[in-house]
Amino acid sequence: MQQLNVIGLKQKDTEQLAERLNLLLSNYQIFYMNVRGFHWNIKGENFFELHEKFEETYNDLLMKIDEIAERILTLGQRPQHAYSTYIKNSDIEEVKDVHDGPSCVREILNSYQITIRLQREILSLAGDADDEGTSALMSDYIKEQEKTAWMLTSYLGN
Repeated sequence: MQQLNVIGLKQKDTEQLAERLNLLLSNYQIFYMNVRGFHWNIKGENFFELHEKFEETYNDLLMKIDEIAERILTLGQRPQHAYSTYIKNSDIEEVKDVHDGPSCVREILNSYQITIRLQREILSLAGDADDEGTSALMSDYIKEQEKTAWMLTSYLGN
């Protein structure tokens, strides 16, 4: 018989989900720092609009970082917490010295593409494991980020 954790999910499933959630956590941490840097360093014609949008974005990312770490803990696993681990495991790369609006927005869109792809993978795994909590979290993130990606793409005129 499979060992179940306190929320009734199979141990093997929670370990696999936590592994993928930790990868997502790594990506979110790098994404967060990139957007924080865009907020600090944005220059140009749309400064006020983008400065505010980037602050809204990094605050949202920070909230998601906490939710993901807490979900990993809920699954009975341990969230990774070393920045060196985040850099090593993230598909999103550090962005340095970017301060023009369109370049910042393109980097954010690239990061959403990476997180949405990974969240869809986690959504599928969570469905297979009957993990409604993780499924709901990923579904909410995907829905929200697809709309944001559409809006940012429209902002760029694409």
